[in-house]
Amino acid sequence: MSDAPWARVPRSARHRREPHRGSVAARLGWLRAGVMGANDGIVSTAGLVVGVAAATTSASAIATAGSAGLVAGAVSMALGEYVSVSSQRDTEEALVRQEADELARLPELERRELIGMLEARGLSEATSARAADELTAHDALATHLELELGLDQDQLADPWAAAGSSALSFTVGAALPLVAILVPPASVRIPVAVIAVLLALAGTGVLSARLGGAAVGRAVVRLVGGGAAALAVTYAIGEALGTAVG
Repeated sequence: MSDAPWARVPRSARHRREPHRGSVAARLGWLRAGVMGANDGIVSTAGLVVGVAAATTSASAIATAGSAGLVAGAVSMALGEYVSVSSQRDTEEALVRQEADELARLPELERRELIGMLEARGLSEATSARAADELTAHDALATHLELELGLDQDQLADPWAAAGSSALSFTVGAALPLVAILVPPASVRIPVAVIAVLLALAGTGVLSARLGGAAVGRAVVRLVGGGAAALAVTYAIGEALGTAVG
């Protein structure tokens, strides 16, 4: 008997400790979406409050505009994600039903299809046939969904979770520029907010690049450069309108 530490752990426990690749991919997807939602909140709200601050020194006007932008943006993000992910879930559920129907009506055809997929992955014909029979006996539907479609019927897209996470990430991102422009004195309000926003964008750039396996430098330059451009445009517009109204 092996004395390796892992050998003394029950097989079921070893299985529980290793997350399913689909669940890992799903968590990374949600995390990446959260980072992007926060980034949207930072840029859109920062542009709004900087533009208003360029037009007026009234803290109440800036707070009102920023709060309205935060709420509207969060609601818009949540609705957009809910609709999009609901459509995705409808498609996934339809695929699950279709695969279950095909397994019930055409079991031998589905078996041959499974054998072919296993052979395409490098198994011999005999091994593929034996593995197909064992997998079918264990959970035919789950096997076909994963190998054919890359689906896990227990981890279909959740529109409510998508809506909630998008709204939350946007709110967190939007709160930063709102706080950064309201806390400092009026004389340094805009510079402090701009610095805080650009630092936050650099942080989200680093995180999103690491999650996606991309080059960190380019991601940071894109986000910081785009954010700086957006702030410059909204500041110029706010200053022009403020001067014209004044």
